[in-house]
Amino acid sequence: MRLFKFLFALVFVAAVLGVAAIAGGWLWLQSEVAKPGPSLEEAVFEVEPGEHLGSVAQRLEEQGLISDERTLRLHARLEGQQTAIKVGEYAVPPRASVATILSLLVAGDVIQYRITIPEGLTTAQILRLVEGNSDLEGDMPDREIGEGTLLPDTYIFSADTTRVQMIERMEKAQDDLLAELWPDRQEDIPIDTPEEALILASVVEKETGIASERGLVAGLFTERLRRGMRLESDPTVIYGVSKGEPLFNNAGQRRTLYRSELNRKTDWNTYQIDGLPKTPICNPGRDAIAAVLNPPETNYIFFVADGKGGHLFAETLAEHNRNVAAYRAYEREEIARERNN
Repeated sequence: MRLFKFLFALVFVAAVLGVAAIAGGWLWLQSEVAKPGPSLEEAVFEVEPGEHLGSVAQRLEEQGLISDERTLRLHARLEGQQTAIKVGEYAVPPRASVATILSLLVAGDVIQYRITIPEGLTTAQILRLVEGNSDLEGDMPDREIGEGTLLPDTYIFSADTTRVQMIERMEKAQDDLLAELWPDRQEDIPIDTPEEALILASVVEKETGIASERGLVAGLFTERLRRGMRLESDPTVIYGVSKGEPLFNNAGQRRTLYRSELNRKTDWNTYQIDGLPKTPICNPGRDAIAAVLNPPETNYIFFVADGKGGHLFAETLAEHNRNVAAYRAYEREEIARERNN
């Protein structure tokens, strides 16, 4: 009986010590994984495709981001997250703990990059922006990208995104937008297809950069089309001359259109052709597309720049001629002021 009690006591003590050891080990691990890491600066760390936890932990130690790879591997195993880390590029904060780093990798909170495409750029100009973006990977597409097929916007992307993927994403965004807006168009607009809407929207986009004017310009061009009038838009002439690239004189200075260019017939010169240009003349944004699909009613059929970034609108030719005269006078005053300065 005494022997039995002694053995029982030994087992009990061993069990208590074992529980204490486990508890102590667990507390030690919690302390280790919460301890600030050795790196004093923010660092970029990339989990590569196909990489397993052991390799990631080893590289984290080699790069001085954690003190002991075994701590991270044990912590991940106890949390059931050995296979939960996600591929991508991560910004690891200074003194990040093992727990913080593992949480970052499991959440997939990767570094995000962005590229902003302004409204009104030609496809060639957008392609140059994409090609010149150092955060994108790979070569440019080896196919022709249509004018007007890329939606201007700010695109967020992660590391390893290719230039081809970005172009395809912009094309899809433009297709999706047209599919969204086209069914809700006004029934009586002189636009028969989504492609025609894109063409007219590109002209509106190039004619004004002022958001409050887009509707008026869209309504004006819609009214001209209804009346069988030519659009007579300078940006369409420029596109026919230079595919939308800026015009320069022999001295390398920006210039306006020559009379000979206004008189030159191209597939885009709306002073010389009826209806719409052959293709879009730039990549219009959402607001311009929405404006031509639902233009406001207006009797305006003429407009001219006011010299201050906006335009003067008119219903009659006589009123338009007065606006043109006012603009010319403003130009002369500005030239004189510049000379006096």
